[in-house]
Amino acid sequence: MVRLVDDYLKNKDAFKTAGIRVPTYDQSSVKKATDQAPTWIHFGGGNIFRCLHAAVNQTLLNEGLNDKGILVVDTWDDEVISKTYHAFKNRTLSVITRADGQFDKELIASVTGSYYFNASAQEDWNTVVSVFKKPSLQIASFTITEKGYGLTDVNGNLTKLVQSDIETGPLQPKNTMAQVTYLLYERFKAGAHPLAMLSTDNFSQNGDKLKKSVLTIAKGWLENSKAERAFIDYLEDGTKVSFPLSMIDRITPNPSEEVAKLLHKDSFEDTEIIHTAKHTNTAPFVNTEEVHYLVIEDHFPNGRPALEKGGVYMVDRDTVNNADEMKVTTCLNPLHTALAINGCLLGYHSIADEMKDEDLVQLIKKVGYTEGLPVVTDPKIINPKAFIDQVVEKRLPNPFTPDTPQRIVTDTSQKLAIRYGETIKSYIAHPELDVKQLTFIPLVIATWVRYLIGKDDAGENLELRPDPLLDSLTQLVSGVELGNPVDVHTVLHPILTNTGIFGVDLYKAELGEKIEGFFEKLIAGPGAVRKTIHDTLQAY
Repeated sequence: MVRLVDDYLKNKDAFKTAGIRVPTYDQSSVKKATDQAPTWIHFGGGNIFRCLHAAVNQTLLNEGLNDKGILVVDTWDDEVISKTYHAFKNRTLSVITRADGQFDKELIASVTGSYYFNASAQEDWNTVVSVFKKPSLQIASFTITEKGYGLTDVNGNLTKLVQSDIETGPLQPKNTMAQVTYLLYERFKAGAHPLAMLSTDNFSQNGDKLKKSVLTIAKGWLENSKAERAFIDYLEDGTKVSFPLSMIDRITPNPSEEVAKLLHKDSFEDTEIIHTAKHTNTAPFVNTEEVHYLVIEDHFPNGRPALEKGGVYMVDRDTVNNADEMKVTTCLNPLHTALAINGCLLGYHSIADEMKDEDLVQLIKKVGYTEGLPVVTDPKIINPKAFIDQVVEKRLPNPFTPDTPQRIVTDTSQKLAIRYGETIKSYIAHPELDVKQLTFIPLVIATWVRYLIGKDDAGENLELRPDPLLDSLTQLVSGVELGNPVDVHTVLHPILTNTGIFGVDLYKAELGEKIEGFFEKLIAGPGAVRKTIHDTLQAY
């Protein structure tokens, strides 16, 4: 049996027997160089960081293209740091799972320091501040989820915590964005050294949102006489502080019990899954998929490692936007949502299981290949058709990256404008295309309204997932009963004309009547969802 804390250089044979690749570098030497002149600090020590960012740096270290590790910071969960990082010498076992059941295992040792950034952990706090003051620092990157950048409540007002941090000024703030702004203020006071603030969270225009949040805090301090105007100038000067955009794509779910059992069978000892008091699920290993993309705007005012040598696409701003648009409007997210809606209706609890359903596979192929590709935004660096090929053939069928339609269907009303509305608008904008020829996107929209009734295809009660518009939408369909006649136009008109949901009025887009027709078939009775999907596929 081998463990993460074992000397991987002296015990290469034992790791090889366990099928685990090990680094070619000495972690202690990398740590020494990093402590003297750190270049990269990362906020958010979760699974996506451990299997992607840390793996990129591992490649650079293995190939002698870098001699510095990454320092990782968590602002939320101290147990992530103590139980996932400290307990295992900041190492991770990366487990790349393939749809055919094969594993690619690698010990990642490119993280050389880990810290809980909270006023309650003063030593760690002081260390992170010290790192931000160092001129050598080039990158502060983030995977803290989109919520981590938020400053406002549901009504658009600054939260009380943010208001307090603004009024108090840069004195151990509590909100994450205020903490980040405080660190930048310390760097400014230490010499206004340049730095790239790199959001790699999975949402569009991520760097812009990070910049907006930081500037909101900083300008609040200025208004309260807690910071000087020169600090704002520093943050707004792209030659000093940049906020590059990025597109990230890798399915990295919670650690899998099945993967843990298989690792133990292969002589790896550190397989215990950790459930922290703050409900983080973590482990000494990370299970992830084989396909991944990281596209970054190449704007680093203090230099950077050779990230492109580690598999990162380093491009201009427009290319990042195009890559993101390709993913979210055509090649991945629309397919995911189609599976989520119909999976819930048809009783599935696994995306991988849905990919064994020929009707659903053909449905998402029609959404992606047939209706999406004609108007796809081609980023040039990634072939859109090849991207869909990977999604359909390798990514979604992978049983070792477990995901559920119930999770993905959450907040669907907030996703439809991007995932389908943009394609509809593109058809309208292209004179050589006929928007009325769209069939499967309207079918998916109709099945979403059918989902809102709260009955599955067998007619049994269906638990609807959280959505900001759920109450108002379910009220609109409350009179619909399976098998009973209903004035479909009256029910659907207030929904399909809602441009806030779809980005377009679907009647003005000449698709409203088609969606009504599908909906009428979908509510005919139990089994009507399956029949409508199957019949439509046969007809087209």
